[in-house]
Amino acid sequence: MTTTINHNNQNIQIDLSKPIDISIPLSNTDENPIAWYLEKPEIKPVVVGDWIGKVSEGKSSTNFNNIFFNPHGHGTHTECLGHITREFYSINQCLKQFFFTAELVSVQPEIQGEDLVITKSQIQKFFVISTEEKSHHKFTAPEALIIRTLPNLDSKRHKKYSNTNPPYLAEDAAIFIRESGIKHLLIDLPSVDKEHDEGKLLSHKAFWNVKNVENLNADARLDCTITELIFVPNAIKDGSYILNLQIASFENDASPSKPILYKI
Repeated sequence: MTTTINHNNQNIQIDLSKPIDISIPLSNTDENPIAWYLEKPEIKPVVVGDWIGKVSEGKSSTNFNNIFFNPHGHGTHTECLGHITREFYSINQCLKQFFFTAELVSVQPEIQGEDLVITKSQIQKFFVISTEEKSHHKFTAPEALIIRTLPNLDSKRHKKYSNTNPPYLAEDAAIFIRESGIKHLLIDLPSVDKEHDEGKLLSHKAFWNVKNVENLNADARLDCTITELIFVPNAIKDGSYILNLQIASFENDASPSKPILYKI
């Protein structure tokens, strides 16, 4: 099942029957990834008196579970700038469009002291275009950037990240991404920032252009999102895609999400 999308006066054809899901499922097993010092999610039936909301228990006609989880620490999630501001902003109000042009890139973070860092120069090279391409208007910056870090081990799907100092995005790289016009940033790490950073959140602030979390500046990027804890299998090649960024309708700074790619 194919469809054609007209974007910036260009026709883009995608096959809707071949979605590429880059989310990590949420479960209450040890296979679930965990960050930010949490325990694994809970998924368990409602209990009212001697009634248990589970068909196999014999007293219920339905399975009726409560789910307890944290979107930031338990799997793929998409967040808005409300994640770092005093004033409340909801991802459900900030994200109103769901299809975007996207570029998938693979990056080996650089060793800097005890850290592994995604640098500006590493990101910058993906935006180098020739004068000829510019003159023929062949290049348009994507609306979304998807960063796959290397090595891309399958263990990312269930890694326990707390106190492991995962790789992160340098502040100047986040500024470059913002200035390149990228509105949606997706990454296979628990955060774009260093785990223990004294609450500075430099890359979050740089990407969203948040200059004051107490009194939000007028040019902060309310319609831009960061999606963390994705997983892009090695079989998926770097290149251009259409991204369908699906969220649940939570009135919260973040929501569990299901980013889907379609190869262009």
